[in-house]
Amino acid sequence: MFQILLVAFLVIPIIEIYLLIQVGSIIGAGWTIFFVIATAILGVSLLRQQGLSTWTRLNQSMAQGQLPPTILVEGLLLLLSGAFLLTPGFFTDTIGFLFLTPFVRKFIAANLLSRGLFVAANMHTRHTSETTRSTTTRSVEGHVIEGEYEDRSDKN
Repeated sequence: MFQILLVAFLVIPIIEIYLLIQVGSIIGAGWTIFFVIATAILGVSLLRQQGLSTWTRLNQSMAQGQLPPTILVEGLLLLLSGAFLLTPGFFTDTIGFLFLTPFVRKFIAANLLSRGLFVAANMHTRHTSETTRSTTTRSVEGHVIEGEYEDRSDKN
């Protein structure tokens, strides 16, 4: 993972500088700066709209007693989208706008979840006066692991 981040921090700025120079040589420096600022403003407004939509869907699911992992991963992708959109440049803006597209975001979230990069755990805890019981259900690579324990320690 560290190697991927290292390559990204080295390669992405080089791509951005190259694209800014190429676009600037075609349309001029002033227009290039204008488009970089305009895409950031447009991206932030779209991010706000998509973020509110995702937040609403999350609240509706939680009101029904569900915590869908896809919506949580979509929220993470929206955070990444915001970071990409606020980074000046055309390459990162393109990635940020792709993450803002609901179809692309849902596809990436489902793909990440199916690869097991994020594990969804549903936890339920019951408390009694004398003992603490906890039941945990966790899905790992399609297998369900259930466990229960009881804490009988004296809590005086």
